[in-house]
Amino acid sequence: MSRLRIGVSVMPLENRREALVGLATAADRRGYDLFMLPETWAYDVTVLLAEAALKTRRITLATGILGVWNRSPATIAMAARTLASISGGRFVLGLGASTPQLVEGLHDVPFTAPIGRMRRTLTQARALLRGDRVPLAATSARPLKLNVPADGDVPIYLAALGDEATRLAGELADGWIPFLYPLRLLRQGAERLAEGARRGGHADRLPTICASVPAVVAADPARAREGAAWFVAFYLSTMGAIYRDSLVRQGFDKEVQAVLAANTPKPLGIVPPEAEELLEQLIVYGTPEEARRRLQRWHAAGAESVGLLLRPALPPEELALTLDAFVPMLESGIASA
Repeated sequence: MSRLRIGVSVMPLENRREALVGLATAADRRGYDLFMLPETWAYDVTVLLAEAALKTRRITLATGILGVWNRSPATIAMAARTLASISGGRFVLGLGASTPQLVEGLHDVPFTAPIGRMRRTLTQARALLRGDRVPLAATSARPLKLNVPADGDVPIYLAALGDEATRLAGELADGWIPFLYPLRLLRQGAERLAEGARRGGHADRLPTICASVPAVVAADPARAREGAAWFVAFYLSTMGAIYRDSLVRQGFDKEVQAVLAANTPKPLGIVPPEAEELLEQLIVYGTPEEARRRLQRWHAAGAESVGLLLRPALPPEELALTLDAFVPMLESGIASA
């Protein structure tokens, strides 16, 4: 079995520019494979990734993710080609629908027909990145192409939770980024990818599965569980309905309701015992050894890459402990704890 490619990211509440770029350089020094930055309501991550590209040597850089409502496909393609050039080809373009709250509450764009928007954005951006003229959908103007060299492919990964979005990833994308997606359903997600690949006429070539998974490492197992519970409670109680609705569809209604009840009227970072399975299914956590064991399960389930999403504002010693915990897996040549 080939070694699991391990990436690192940090959740959106982290807004210290120097900490974000510092995480990229720290991961690069330790041999991590991938550094991913989600764009939410803070910095322009394409600019931050350009800074990271100049300060790193080998790590692959990725938008994890850019919302398809935030920019035009042409602007996305220009940013992607620029980052691929600055980094010497170490760039992956991650796209996704984002969330209704972010799209409507920040960008003032109605969150309608997200599957169609992702299809159009991916198709147009890929054409431009290949040096082709953009396949226009909204006007009858003469289609243009980018005035930059199309040096090498830029892989495009698509974030998806629902079945139809996952099929779209299988049909059009080079990689699939599931987030807060239950471990036990990852193989089922791979089946949806395969359905999309057959629809796209390339049944023999499936996208890379690059799961985005929150990670909490601590010397004390109880402290690690507290951090894992904070992640689950935060995303289910404060980030709108998208993640909790997805988990309900996937069979976790009772657990989701237990978390919501425990964090009402205000978020307390609590996951009660009756929702413990959410921690096992969604988070990599524990002591360094336990965290490596949990991460290995994602590889066994079919993930070729995992982007570990860290908590914001980690103290330096806790950040070092977390990054160092997975170095043995990076050095081993195979994904074993």
